Amino acid sequence: MAETKETASEDLRPGQAIDAAHFNQIGRTKPSLRTRLWLHLKKWWWLHLVVVVCLTFLIVLLLIYVAFPHIAQDGINNSMLEIQSMTISNPTEDTFQLDQTSIARSDSSYHPQLDAFNASLSIADGQSDAKPYAYIIIPAIHATKAATVLVNQTVQIADMEQFIDYSTLVVNSEELQLGVQGWTSLHEMSYPQTTVNYNKNVTMKGLNKLQGFNVTSFQIKLLPEPDGSNMLGTVYIPNPSVMTITMGNVTLSLYVQGTYIGNSTLPDLVIQPGNNTVSMHSIVDQTLVLELISKTYMNGMLPVSIMGNSSVYRGQHLTYFEKALASLTLNVTLNVGEALANIGLA
Repeated sequence: MAETKETASEDLRPGQAIDAAHFNQIGRTKPSLRTRLWLHLKKWWWLHLVVVVCLTFLIVLLLIYVAFPHIAQDGINNSMLEIQSMTISNPTEDTFQLDQTSIARSDSSYHPQLDAFNASLSIADGQSDAKPYAYIIIPAIHATKAATVLVNQTVQIADMEQFIDYSTLVVNSEELQLGVQGWTSLHEMSYPQTTVNYNKNVTMKGLNKLQGFNVTSFQIKLLPEPDGSNMLGTVYIPNPSVMTITMGNVTLSLYVQGTYIGNSTLPDLVIQPGNNTVSMHSIVDQTLVLELISKTYMNGMLPVSIMGNSSVYRGQHLTYFEKALASLTLNVTLNVGEALANIGLA
């Protein structure tokens, strides 16, 4: 027996006692991936919960403070502003009354509230550094599919040269673009308030060089009126724009082939959208006109060029209108022969 034990002892190899523990696992199957995942989650569920909560909180913060401001700005960028009517009245040397109705259009599924804000007005000519000619207060807007925006205020001209350029553009252009820009706060449901840049270029129709302007009737007066007028008539002024413009007493210089023959005044001129027929009071050099008819324009048809001279409202010269009108030359042909025949001088 002792020999047997000794032999068995001699058959053991180093490390065999350790392997014996392994032998106890013989016949057992290795746990599946699902089982191991379950055991892991069972042990570390609280850690995974913390990670999920943190990720959710981070995503919410990113949506609120990063994504939402971008979504809000994109909504503003994709909206449109249309000017339905614009009235410039009670003008002075450096101010005017502005009454404007606009429609803010948006196809966004969001309908935020925009706070009232101070907006600059400028010529939108593609220059990023265009100087504003004036500033207005845009009232609070609830951005629906089509929100009405009403502006009613006295506007101070901030840059006279820019406003002269704008007025000249209005007179001479078929279409022009008006830049409206300002920063405001946007509110949408329970999202935090965010700041957006309201920057719009609004396309408007201009006066298109007053194409179609005409003297529709006139009569020569041998005895001048109390104001000195010796030719009275009516003129037709088309206005394809949505603007109503009070210009005061507008005086026009009259030329025939570069020769000055007199001036015409359009008293209390207000140009409204559509067709305008206004009275004309003229003081002309009748002797010179008779000489031109008898020597050069013997058919009685006198080609007259008309240029803006002055615009005066309640005693104040409106430089911005005067320079705009001076940039434009109108040409009409007057049947002076017929007018002379009507007073027995043909």
